[in-house]
Amino acid sequence: MEPIGHRRWAIADGYLPAWSHGPEPEMVSHESVNILNAGPTDARVELMLYFEDRPPAGPYRLTVPAMRTVHQRINDLDPPVPTNLGYACVITADVPVVVQHTRLDSRQAENALFSTLAAPG
Repeated sequence: MEPIGHRRWAIADGYLPAWSHGPEPEMVSHESVNILNAGPTDARVELMLYFEDRPPAGPYRLTVPAMRTVHQRINDLDPPVPTNLGYACVITADVPVVVQHTRLDSRQAENALFSTLAAPG
């Protein structure tokens, strides 16, 4: 099979609310990068986060096994990502992958959920 995806992706709109409404952990406001590796080789992936008012954070490293997907919550990165602050994320991989960005905003009882493909670079 021919590789699917790209080796570099960007998410320009990131934001982690400081509070949530509803049961944890399911309804905690969060963002995630969802990475598909449809290829035959494990993908070594790095996330770099860029902020409005401070130096970049990262690289955050993870592995996406061959023929698998990983859904990485930004809230769960270590060291933690600051809340109530806009950020952007650049994702690089050593093999082609597909990246999707998802946000759940549960600051009120009427939740907002959106998902979009990241921009290939």
